[in-house]
Amino acid sequence: MFVFALAVVFKLISIQFIQGDEYRALAEKRTLRDFEIPANRGNVYSADGSLLATSIPKYDIRIDAIQPKDVVFEKYINALADSLSVYKGKPASYYKNIIRRARNNKNRYFLLARNISYSDYIRMRNFPLLELGAIQGGLIVEQTTRREHPMGEIAARSIGYERIDENNYATRVGLDGAFGEKYLRGVNGKRTKQKIGNGNWKPIYDFDKVEPKDGYDVYTTLDVNIQDIAHHALLAQLEKYKADHGCVVVMEVETGEIKAISNLGRNTNGHYYERLNYAVGESHEPGSTFKLMAVTAALEDRVIDTSDVVDTEKGILTFYGKKVRDSKHGGYGKISVSEAFEVSSNTGIVKAIDNAYRNKPSKFVDRLYAMNLNDSLDLPIIGEPSPIIPDPRVKNGRWSGIALQWMAYGYGVSFTPLQTLTFYNAIANNGEMVKPRFLREVKEYDRVVEPFEKKVINPRICSEETVKKVKQLLENVVEKEHGTGHRLYSENFSMAGKTGTCQKDYRNRDKLNYISSFAGFFPADNPKYSCIVVIHEPDKSVGYYGADVSGPVFKRIAQKIYTDTPIVDEIKNLDYKSNLVKNDFEGYYENSRKYRELMPNVVGMPAMDALALLENLPVGIKVKITGSGVVRKQSVDKHQKLQANQTIVLEAS
Repeated sequence: MFVFALAVVFKLISIQFIQGDEYRALAEKRTLRDFEIPANRGNVYSADGSLLATSIPKYDIRIDAIQPKDVVFEKYINALADSLSVYKGKPASYYKNIIRRARNNKNRYFLLARNISYSDYIRMRNFPLLELGAIQGGLIVEQTTRREHPMGEIAARSIGYERIDENNYATRVGLDGAFGEKYLRGVNGKRTKQKIGNGNWKPIYDFDKVEPKDGYDVYTTLDVNIQDIAHHALLAQLEKYKADHGCVVVMEVETGEIKAISNLGRNTNGHYYERLNYAVGESHEPGSTFKLMAVTAALEDRVIDTSDVVDTEKGILTFYGKKVRDSKHGGYGKISVSEAFEVSSNTGIVKAIDNAYRNKPSKFVDRLYAMNLNDSLDLPIIGEPSPIIPDPRVKNGRWSGIALQWMAYGYGVSFTPLQTLTFYNAIANNGEMVKPRFLREVKEYDRVVEPFEKKVINPRICSEETVKKVKQLLENVVEKEHGTGHRLYSENFSMAGKTGTCQKDYRNRDKLNYISSFAGFFPADNPKYSCIVVIHEPDKSVGYYGADVSGPVFKRIAQKIYTDTPIVDEIKNLDYKSNLVKNDFEGYYENSRKYRELMPNVVGMPAMDALALLENLPVGIKVKITGSGVVRKQSVDKHQKLQANQTIVLEAS
């Protein structure tokens, strides 16, 4: 027994003094832990400062019911119950009973309020007992944040989000996802918590161990007015034609700033919402909108001219057993390249390109490359696919005996709507291709952290002569009666563009569908904005041609932008001094100093200046003015002494 007792004493001494530090550290590790405090995510703003996305803080208020001493608890419990009753509506006795029950049950994590706003959090923090803080009052505050879009579903996909799961895998969508890690996310803080049983942890202190650093604010190029116009114009047309999905993008010609981007898809209930970012991430055969690229390449290579005549051969051409058809039965006969473009003759454009490049197709492809059509836009938004252009020198299975002819009218190639718009925008911008831009600047409060300037992809994709010719072709599509876009024509407003109607899933006739598009710019004579509208799978029984389905969206956006959106002409301040104005002011000032009780001579002065001068005299007179302009006569002669409440009549003309 004595030996056993010595062994126990030895073990106790060993644990206390030899292994004590190790066990104390282990105990602390199991009961104390640092938890991350999420930083407030930066806001996303439109170009005019309207809020597009923000993080709303929400708070859970709990109480460690056994933390307050008995004296303190009994002193404040009634007042706390009264405050909770006023705030939440139930009787004070109810709150007093449940808090006492929590204290009797040794509940150290009792919930008082969940998911409340910041203003309510400040209010509850000042309730009796809770105002004493974590140590004396047992207050426990837990903060979470929720991302909200004040504009609702409008541009929700392009504004986007960033979500990180429990495995630290991030899902990044739109601008919020693209710039989350670098700018918006901020730096998380740390807070020490103590384990209190049942898997719950409570903060030890009512302050953070490391304060979180808020993220930066991102200012986009989006214009909320134009965005609203584009969204509702697209939505109305999708509903009318019962289409599967569609997108619209509006870009500022000179700068490449994206002013609006809307992507709407249909759910199983037939409702449209921002399903995917089709404008950035969906690549497809463009159809007739690619005829602009084909004609521009041939004009720049000087292998065709707009006045050249081509034979559409009754509307059907055959290459290796495959047929190219015109939408007009019987074709257009012999027409110029210009008219072939304006009426969107497939056979006319294919015949012109085939004649020019049949023996040297790589020259056609090289010209497309020189105009940067093979380059991706390197956008910050994730998901942009690379353009597809068949090349006879590349052995990837895309080139064939009919590849050149099919490329001429937009088949076999593939682009996203934004890639197509970038080319049209370059034509509107006199040949200068600029990168589409979603951001203007990143700010921390009022300090600019990083500005985003205009980026030029290619200062001149083609000659000035070629630009003038193709711009005229695009104007003729709308202005001339035979143009496919003539129904968009307005005498009061000029537009230019190209219709596109592309077959989809054409290898399976049972699944055959259409992609209807319109791309162009406005006003035609001095382009300010470029725009593309793409609508997939419209109901064929209602209509599917680009001029019918997508063209009206383009026209509605163009007209409403210039009727609903104010145009501001900024005038710079001029540092200009006028001797006449200076002399008038000095004369006015001298009279106001000289005549304190005597009637001054105000004849020849502007009536408003004379009124101000007389009403500021210390004698307190009344002034009546008849007419307007310059004072011609005064009822009291100059240098006459004035009396209090005397009425002076000034005649002006």
